[in-house]
Amino acid sequence: MIHSLPGGAAARAAEALDRIEASDRPEIWISLRTRADLLEEAAAIDAKVAGGEVLPLAGRLLAVKDNIDVRGLPTTAGAPSYAYTPAADATAVARLRAAGALVVGKTNLDQFATGLVGTRSPYGAVRNAWDATRISGGSSSGSAVAVALGLVDLALGTDTAGSGRVPAALNGIVGVKPSRGLVPVTGVVPACYTLDCVTVFGRDLASARAAAELMSGPDPADPLSRTLPSDGGVPPVPRVAVPTSEHLEGLAPGWSVAFEAVVARLASAGAEIVETDISPLLEASELLYEGAFVAERYAAVGSHLEDHRDLIGTDLDPTVASIVLAGAAPRAVDWARDTALLARLGAEGRSALAGCAALLTPTTTWHPTIAEVAADPVGANARLGRYTNFANLLDMASLAVPAGQVGGLPFGVLLTGAAGSDRTLAALGHLLLSPSVDVFVVGAHLSGQTLNHQLVEAGATLLRRTSTSAAYRLFALETVPPKPGLVRVGGPGTGARIEGELWRVPAAGFGAFVGGVPAPMVIGTVELEEGLSVSGFLVEPYALEGAVDISVHGDWRSYQSEQGL
Repeated sequence: MIHSLPGGAAARAAEALDRIEASDRPEIWISLRTRADLLEEAAAIDAKVAGGEVLPLAGRLLAVKDNIDVRGLPTTAGAPSYAYTPAADATAVARLRAAGALVVGKTNLDQFATGLVGTRSPYGAVRNAWDATRISGGSSSGSAVAVALGLVDLALGTDTAGSGRVPAALNGIVGVKPSRGLVPVTGVVPACYTLDCVTVFGRDLASARAAAELMSGPDPADPLSRTLPSDGGVPPVPRVAVPTSEHLEGLAPGWSVAFEAVVARLASAGAEIVETDISPLLEASELLYEGAFVAERYAAVGSHLEDHRDLIGTDLDPTVASIVLAGAAPRAVDWARDTALLARLGAEGRSALAGCAALLTPTTTWHPTIAEVAADPVGANARLGRYTNFANLLDMASLAVPAGQVGGLPFGVLLTGAAGSDRTLAALGHLLLSPSVDVFVVGAHLSGQTLNHQLVEAGATLLRRTSTSAAYRLFALETVPPKPGLVRVGGPGTGARIEGELWRVPAAGFGAFVGGVPAPMVIGTVELEEGLSVSGFLVEPYALEGAVDISVHGDWRSYQSEQGL
């Protein structure tokens, strides 16, 4: 749960409005609440907190994408001609406000939530938070940039093709796309009603996930809202799928190396990495815009475009209009065929990912300039959605997390899993954002042994008892106090399996822990019986002089027991 913030809601609201005014980013916003209105609600929140009411989001500043209703503010979906003023908040907004969040205003978007670029709006192209010549990503462009620039704490977006994930990656923030139906879409202008999700942007994973949890739960007004069985969490050694090399081609310069580094980091944190052919998923992606499912976009707002064709090119974006109006063409038989094809591709995709906790990919493939998108609006958009378009079609959850920088710009990765895997994805996301190191111990650091306190003080947790592969020997060293030394040996039949414990050490505590390891012990790589390579205690060869080979005992404790130590 989110902790309380210093300062009251009223003070934070006033500061936010000052930051917004000073930011000189008018294209982020379509409408803002008046200072008097916002401060009045903030004061009411402060009074509730002072009276002892528990509000988990008290004083958190929230931006809302302008295809999501906020009571009293117009909803435009990025088209002035479409505007209406709702009498009630969208269910997602109402739940966050009930938890103490303060809605600051409504944010710009690719019109009718159609696009991944953030440039398809009569309110202006939303510039990237890091480089104003580059796109912000869309369609939830304003929401992502408002969070990235620190103007608000959290922001709501929507996601059909990747609109809650691509902008997160391009602006260096977290984007949570829940499983379909977990967050009701009541009060949301649909793009594709059966596929749409309300999403959350945050600068940290814990805050964004907390907001997603607070919004979740069925709503009688949304027949597609649902609950899902709670996922089982991350296993001790999670299997994570990554694309085979041919499906990682065409990434922006430096991104392949950056992705490899993320994969290596996840492996060092204890995950088993499995290269997987994701062809079925990528083929499914093509159906979102090139198949019959684009008819959903026409069903949502096609009549408005038909009635206002004279506004195309001014009020109505030409690229958006061409996509939506094309949705009138598919026939019922096309829908039936594409539904059957999607079912087959979904089954093949699930088979490819069987046994894996998640699929790890780059969030997108490149970060174009605004000029590059203007030169090829459809082609540029298609490249951005390679790893995102299939998720909602195939009823999957996704989480976008930042993964460093390449060339001074953010690089992000995406975790995608089965419907209901939201919390598992969050746990893996935490592993990426706050990586840990798994360490295999065989002697004085075992549970109950003299140096185990060093692991505990480093924040480590015991994962399980396990053994090395049959390639090691264990020696009793001539040290005070007595310690064993583990060494890898060469040649078949010369080694043995040595039992020990696998501990997970937070990265923040690993350096201090390793710094306290005395000679002749060293931290090296140990191969476990299941084939996993982890960090572990080994011994310098010089210390084996005079040492007794105790491998026959299988572990240090058995030797101690026999020797009466």
